[in-house]
Amino acid sequence: MSFLKTFLALFCLLTVAMGPVRADDSHEALRPLVNELASGKYDDTERQIQALVASGDPVVASTLQALRAGDLYVRKADGLVFIARKAGKGFALTDPLTGADAGEVAKRDIDKIKVNNKLRRVIDASLGSLTLLSSDPTVRLAAAQAVFKAGDPEVLDVLETALAKETDDDVRVVMEQARAAALLNSDRGDAEKLDAIETIASAGNRDALSLLIGLRSATQGPVSEAADTAIRRIEKSLALWDNAQNVWYGLSLGSVLLLAAIGLAITFGVMGVINMAHGEMVMIGAYVTFVVQEIIRGSAPWLFDYSLFIALPLAFLVSGAIGVGVERFIIRFLYGRPLETLLATWGLSLILQQAVRSLFGPTNREVGNPAWMSGAFDLGQLTITYNRMWIVVFAMLVFAGLMLVLKRTSFGLFTRAVTQNRRMAASMGIRTPWIDALTFGLGSGIAGIAGVALSQIDNVSPNLGQGYIIDSFMVVVFGGVGNLWGTLVGAMTLGVVNKFLEPYAGAVLGKILVLVFIILFIQKRPRGLFALKGRAVEA
Repeated sequence: MSFLKTFLALFCLLTVAMGPVRADDSHEALRPLVNELASGKYDDTERQIQALVASGDPVVASTLQALRAGDLYVRKADGLVFIARKAGKGFALTDPLTGADAGEVAKRDIDKIKVNNKLRRVIDASLGSLTLLSSDPTVRLAAAQAVFKAGDPEVLDVLETALAKETDDDVRVVMEQARAAALLNSDRGDAEKLDAIETIASAGNRDALSLLIGLRSATQGPVSEAADTAIRRIEKSLALWDNAQNVWYGLSLGSVLLLAAIGLAITFGVMGVINMAHGEMVMIGAYVTFVVQEIIRGSAPWLFDYSLFIALPLAFLVSGAIGVGVERFIIRFLYGRPLETLLATWGLSLILQQAVRSLFGPTNREVGNPAWMSGAFDLGQLTITYNRMWIVVFAMLVFAGLMLVLKRTSFGLFTRAVTQNRRMAASMGIRTPWIDALTFGLGSGIAGIAGVALSQIDNVSPNLGQGYIIDSFMVVVFGGVGNLWGTLVGAMTLGVVNKFLEPYAGAVLGKILVLVFIILFIQKRPRGLFALKGRAVEA
């Protein structure tokens, strides 16, 4: 019996002792290759990287990623290689193959394994080849993109194996382009390279253009000629895409100008008031968004993605109420005196700016993007950010909603009547003072919800509105005072023209040229593109 107990105890000890060794045995063959990364010159390191990749073991990827990031070190005492990261006064060591903690050392006890740009390209291609056969299509796509940029001919065999197994059409297209890029750097025949050039040309992007330009200068004969033809084709295509990108940027800028100017178009058109405090209504809407997000962050963080939907009605109500108050207590005493109105509203803008500085401070405030407004997507060679796209959509919805209010409601009917002939409207029983107040409140409220949108693409600060007030007046005057369709066309036109001028004249000179154009245009058409018609207006 004692012999049996002794045997069982020894068996258990042996099992426990051998367990970790067996767990590590699968990677121990790679240990010498990893340690040799610290020996020799850059060319020797490149050969060790290729030997590690040839093993096909996915665990190699973490070692190569650490090497590329500059986190791979050799311990001087024994020549072993570890992943080392700063920890207090020293460095924490991690086994690159098992991920096990290997203690801490002082900086003087380790040396960084250095890499150059050539090695970084080799590592990128190697990481790509290690993940080309992954079960995750997203990983395979990223790997194919990395191989395409590196163009390493050493991964051709792996690429062709991956292509034979690929079932996802989108990933297959990128893999074929990656294979073509690698093939162009190989020693294969001209016939295969000509086919590869066609495949690269079909990508039509700037990476493909750079690759073909390098190929043209490095080769001669039919391959160089085919590369030259493909380069001209890609350049023509990219020129068209660049124009399309400028149009998109122009529409995006135009939608921002529309949001900032549409409220001003109402107040200026109905009452003829030059409201220099309109930009501050935009600023107030942005700060309402900031306050809403701060409350949500502290009390209900799960509501953050809905913060803009909460901020929109609040910004409209707060800015609209301030607008009604401004009209009742300041503007109504100054009708018919445009210069005094301008000075009064300019002074009011300074007061509102200083009030915001006193409440929130002079520095920029952070307003976050909800998840559905973050990121971007590609449409051909266009890159479209979600926040800009949703602002364009939002601007069109605000415009459509305002048109419905003015065309389909009794308030809109009264507003249009006052716009066309104030005295006649008053004689028909319309309370023109209240229409003035409510219209001013409506314009200010729309400026407030414009501030909600602008908080997603601009700095929220006391000076936010100052950046849009001049542009807003230009849009309103150019489109036609009081005409919403004119405001829409004017905003989009000025946005697109600005973006086409910027590459040639710069942002500042481009704005100056636009201003000069508007001055010359107003000389010919004082009422703008779409002039309002009515007895009072025509008189």
